Amino acid sequence: MLGRLNHVAIAVPDLEAAAAQYRDTLGARVDAPQAEPEHGVTVVFIELPNTKIELLHPLGPDSPIAGFLAKNPSGGIHHLCYEVADIAAARDKLLASGARVLGSGEPKIGAHGKPVLFLHPKDFNGCLIELEQA
Repeated sequence: MLGRLNHVAIAVPDLEAAAAQYRDTLGARVDAPQAEPEHGVTVVFIELPNTKIELLHPLGPDSPIAGFLAKNPSGGIHHLCYEVADIAAARDKLLASGARVLGSGEPKIGAHGKPVLFLHPKDFNGCLIELEQA
């Protein structure tokens, strides 16, 4: 069911500083910030040859990332995103196996313009998992 690793998401307290660190210190290609109001975040993608890093920053006080940063003020790894060929089929298989899908269970459109779902971290060794339809 799982395809390639699409990205590793890191919550950051200062989006501009984190993007500059990847661009200026590590020499990575850094995309422009992108607001994602439906998800309550602003994202910056770091393009790597084999995957991406997604820097996440709260977009407003009700952002789920604000809560994460309150617990982890320096930031940290927030989730892993894997590609799947058919997000509805993946969801149905996961639900049948007892995994929990966060939210309504219906995919939302993610930062890449594709359907995404999040899986409960307690079902995956403490790691929040995002699935993105490839």
